[in-house]
Amino acid sequence: MPPDVNPALGSEPSVQLFRTVLVLATHLRTRMDQRLAELDLTTQQAAVLTFVEESERAPTLGETARALGTSHQNARQVVAVLERKSLVEVRHDGDDRRVRRLAVTSRVGEVFTRRDLDDRLAVTQWLGALSEPEQRQAVQLLGRVLEDLARSGPADGP
Repeated sequence: MPPDVNPALGSEPSVQLFRTVLVLATHLRTRMDQRLAELDLTTQQAAVLTFVEESERAPTLGETARALGTSHQNARQVVAVLERKSLVEVRHDGDDRRVRRLAVTSRVGEVFTRRDLDDRLAVTQWLGALSEPEQRQAVQLLGRVLEDLARSGPADGP
């Protein structure tokens, strides 16, 4: 077995990558959850807010779920909590009243403007083991995986 393969992660590079990304995601999410706790928010809630705020057109619940790689039901639960916190509004589409679109409230800007720089600095520190070019390469490579997963649709059965 080559010396660069960690047997604890499995022998195939794809299995190693999967397990490494999974553990890394858990560590990063836990750290961000701790930072956001003072706002009574989770990383998943902040991800929904970021996606909705940065979308060119107010997204639907389904579009939000697909973009974040989660189920429609999970996205609905997160949005319901954000509505109760007055951070998101669900509005009828102007062209088709059957379609409901998500929009952040002005409260989102108030909440995040004062902490955005500190959060960005924390993320920079967490990922500091990689140089900036390495980070760009990782974004590109993992982005290709995400695009491929998005094209293939939801996960198949068991």
